[in-house]
Amino acid sequence: MARTVDSKRTRKALRIVRKLAAKAAVSETVEPETGEVRAGSSQVNYSPWESQFLSEVDKRLEKYGSAFRDLRKGRRDEALSTLQTVKVKEIAAKARGKKRKGLTTKKPLGWKKRARPSSS
Repeated sequence: MARTVDSKRTRKALRIVRKLAAKAAVSETVEPETGEVRAGSSQVNYSPWESQFLSEVDKRLEKYGSAFRDLRKGRRDEALSTLQTVKVKEIAAKARGKKRKGLTTKKPLGWKKRARPSSS
């Protein structure tokens, strides 16, 4: 049974993935005043894995409307799974020049005020 994915969510995911892939694909730039063609200065250096991830997600979104099949990995009407969304956010942060940590655990509230056992 085919699952229906919201077309707006698919278009949004495609737009984000293609925008991120285009940031690394800048190969040549044209100087507007002189018309001189220069080698592109791509500011984003994706790892080979990140480049492959973006291209594979783009292909799946284009072909199927969703980049995942197993419904345990994400919501039925979403185009990207939960972990794919996290990875896309990490790649977007890298493209902006900000470092983003992966999945991290948060410390519980009041952890600083807890009594610590003495080591003696």
